Amino acid sequence: MAAGKKTGGRQKGSQNIASVRKAEEIASSGLTPLDYMLSLLRDETRTTECRFEAAKAAAPYIHPRLNATTHSGPGGEPIQSVHTIEYAIVDPQHPTG
Repeated sequence: MAAGKKTGGRQKGSQNIASVRKAEEIASSGLTPLDYMLSLLRDETRTTECRFEAAKAAAPYIHPRLNATTHSGPGGEPIQSVHTIEYAIVDPQHPTG
């Protein structure tokens, strides 16, 4: 590696050829597993339990989970907040006051 820089091979985050081919085959077949789950979910002739299970199975593909985050101040200390209150003297004789 040249000074911490990647110089060859597959780019970070790229899929391998087998994964790309498999995804293309599934997409070209006309019905993906997600499409099937959504069709079950939308089919009102199915039982509620069947539709619920399809919704649970499809949910992670449509609504990904959010990552947990931790908020802290510098050095992991609690967050410090500063509140400033400013006072203004209002002149009752002045037209705007």
